[in-house]
Amino acid sequence: MSESDERVKVIITEDGSHSLFVPSLNETYHSRHGAVQESQHVFIKNGLEKLLEKTNDVRLLEVGFGTGLNIWLTLKALLVKDAKAHCITLETFPLDGETYKSLNFADDSSDELKNYFSSIHEAHWNESVAITNHFSLEKVQSSFQDFSTHKKFNLVYYDAFGPPVQPELWEQSIFEKMATLMQEGGILVTYCAKGQVRRNMEAAGFSVERLKGPPGKREMLRATKK
Repeated sequence: MSESDERVKVIITEDGSHSLFVPSLNETYHSRHGAVQESQHVFIKNGLEKLLEKTNDVRLLEVGFGTGLNIWLTLKALLVKDAKAHCITLETFPLDGETYKSLNFADDSSDELKNYFSSIHEAHWNESVAITNHFSLEKVQSSFQDFSTHKKFNLVYYDAFGPPVQPELWEQSIFEKMATLMQEGGILVTYCAKGQVRRNMEAAGFSVERLKGPPGKREMLRATKK
C-alpha cells in the first residue's frame, strides 16, 4: 500500500463504485471493471458463501484491508445469516479519514450499513472491536511477513497488490506460512490466477481450483488447505 495518502487518488470504476489509484505504483486497489462487483464475486460469492456451506463460524484473515470494502461486504452478507465472524485484517499503510469518507461504497445503502462502514474504518488499530454482537474486527497494522498469531483461520481473503507490484507476497514461502495459520479445509480466495501463483500454492500444500473470474478477468483462484 502507499506510504502516503497524498499519492492515492479516488477513481470511478466501470460499475460506478470507487477505487483508489496509486500513481507511484501505477496500480489500483480494485479492478477498473468494477470494484464492488469484483469483491462480491471473488471474496463473498466464492469465499464466504462457500465457507458458509460448511460452518456458521467464520474465522477470517484478510491480507490487504485497503478501502475496507471486503470487510464491509462480509458484514453486510452476514447480517442476513445465522452466523458469527471474528475477522483480522492486515494493512501496512492505512488510509486517512478524508480518503475513506470520500468513497461511495455505502452511498446507496441504509443508514445502518453506512454506520457500519464508518465503524469499520473508525475502529482502533491493533485491538479487537465488536462491530455488532456477532461480528468482531481486529485491524492490524502489519505486513503479512511480520504478522504472527496463535489463532487459526478457516477463510482467507488474499487481496494484496498483484505479483508485478508485490512479487514477494506471492512466493511459495508466503503460502507455506499461510497454511500454518489455517484450519484443515480452510478456504483461501484471491483475484490472482497466474500459473506460478497456483503452483506456489500447490507446493505449499493447498488444493487449488481455477474458477470463473469477475467481469474483465477470465479466472480467479480458490485454494483449500488439505
